[in-house]
Amino acid sequence: MPPETSADIAREERRSGLRTIRRVWPYLWPDGQVWVKRRVVIALGLLLLAKLIAVGTPILYKRAVDSLSGEVPDLMLGAVGLTIAYGLARLMTVGFQQARDGVFARVGQRALRQLALETFTHIHRLSLRYHISRKTGGLSRIIERGVKGVEFLLRFLLFSVGPLIIELTLVAAVLFFLFDVWYLAVVVLTIALYVWFTFKVTEWRVRLRRTMNQQDTDANQKAIDSLLNFETVKYFGAEAREAARYYAAMKGYERAAVKTATSLAMLNFGQSFLITTGLVIVMVMAATGVQNGSLTVGDFVMVNAYMIQITMPLNFLGTVYREIRQSLVDMGEMFDLLDSPRDVTDKPGAPAIAVAGGVVAFDDVRFGYDPERPILKGVSLEVGAGQNVALVGPSGSGKSTIGRLLFRFYDVGGGAIRIDGQDLRDVTQDSLHGAIGVVPQDTVLFNDTIRYNIAYGRDGATEDEIVAAAQAAQIHGFIESLPDGYDTQVGERGLKLSGGEKQRVGIARTLLKNPPILLLDEATSALDTETEAEIQTALKRAGEGRTVITIAHRLSTIADADRIVVLEKGEVVEEGTHEALLARGGRYAQLWARQQADRDAA
Repeated sequence: MPPETSADIAREERRSGLRTIRRVWPYLWPDGQVWVKRRVVIALGLLLLAKLIAVGTPILYKRAVDSLSGEVPDLMLGAVGLTIAYGLARLMTVGFQQARDGVFARVGQRALRQLALETFTHIHRLSLRYHISRKTGGLSRIIERGVKGVEFLLRFLLFSVGPLIIELTLVAAVLFFLFDVWYLAVVVLTIALYVWFTFKVTEWRVRLRRTMNQQDTDANQKAIDSLLNFETVKYFGAEAREAARYYAAMKGYERAAVKTATSLAMLNFGQSFLITTGLVIVMVMAATGVQNGSLTVGDFVMVNAYMIQITMPLNFLGTVYREIRQSLVDMGEMFDLLDSPRDVTDKPGAPAIAVAGGVVAFDDVRFGYDPERPILKGVSLEVGAGQNVALVGPSGSGKSTIGRLLFRFYDVGGGAIRIDGQDLRDVTQDSLHGAIGVVPQDTVLFNDTIRYNIAYGRDGATEDEIVAAAQAAQIHGFIESLPDGYDTQVGERGLKLSGGEKQRVGIARTLLKNPPILLLDEATSALDTETEAEIQTALKRAGEGRTVITIAHRLSTIADADRIVVLEKGEVVEEGTHEALLARGGRYAQLWARQQADRDAA
């Protein structure tokens, strides 16, 4: 395939810009939203009035000058009256423009809110595979830039490009009818050259802007990643190393920003040169007409006023076009994000899952994060209603993958997973997630109060229900001992709490959720022995009356499970009770003996 040329790239950018404009249009003219359309129509009406008055204002200025010079006396209003009328016309122009902005404000803000919500919701519905491959800092920056561009793009598409064309057309018509075709020719040529130069240079600047955005995203991601890993940075004395990484990223941004600023200076000078040249030519023509008596001084002033009136929106055109193209780039990145396919989707008309007993069955399940590297190679097992089944095995055996497939973070590559006979792919994800409670190895908390984090288990939970969940998780006493009690702030990711305290909060919010199926994903492996024993008691209470699947590293924590399933290299190699597996002297017995030896050695 031949390499892309600059023309191919420009063509692709135009297609991308048109796609973005088509995506934005429904927010400006939404179906079924009469009040939005009414505001848009009113804003356009105010805009048209402002432009008509603006184009007629220089005529009042001309008549006032002619009246004052005595060349063409105005018997109706007089010089003073014309001057007052001129001032009122300018005031009305500004007044209609500001009224237009006020009427349109709600439309723009509504669009911004809806698009931000749509993007936020879509990101949460993307698969775990997507989020693992993305960088949070870069993702947040794309959303931030894209959403900020919405109101700007809507406002200027509606109130700048179209109105500018209307104003230029009206001014050109006035110059043609009141003067002659040469004035019109100079104005049209000036505008054409200006627009061509602006568009050409701006297209080049857009590519520079894209590079600058990439550098900005990279620097922001490195900063957030470093701050999220604050403790790790401290442990390894890597402050200088992190500063050097951030400095290198910012240096790349600096180079891109300098190029962007330099190109802007070049664009501004070129625009000024073209506009000034056109202005001077027209004014020379008008001055010649005054000298030979074919024009009045008022005509000279009016021509000057019209050229200035053209100059201002043309200068604005440069800014608007640059900003629109830059907004299209920013929003294009966000719409690319919105167009990211969802790996896991509900079937059309899928019903909610109906959990009666809570029987979980894995039938010849096959899966791999990479097709070339299978993780599960035909796993079949069944967890009976109300049973506690433990999954054990060495690292990489597929234990945690089974948990992710059960929660349907991914779809199986082969076979099926069923709950009470219902294939997980045939029911809605929301209902499935509501039926399964997960206590992970490392519970991550929101930077809010303990009450908020426990209440997160079920929307609308009462205070009594929150306290009851905390008591069942054996953390109520600790919370009560804190100066702020349940209003205690837990800090970023819950760092103000110990590992055991965080796990208890996580158990409490899972209990508040009250799911029929409980998944314990190495929920105590990161804790010390004493804390682990306390958490185990809370977990046993949490599992009462539920189907429990425990993914365990420490075999001592699952010795009393109803059944233990041993995985190795993505296959079930053994299963049975703790005593039966030890008596068999197979793989489980080897793992048990090794852990006991490690504990004795410690």
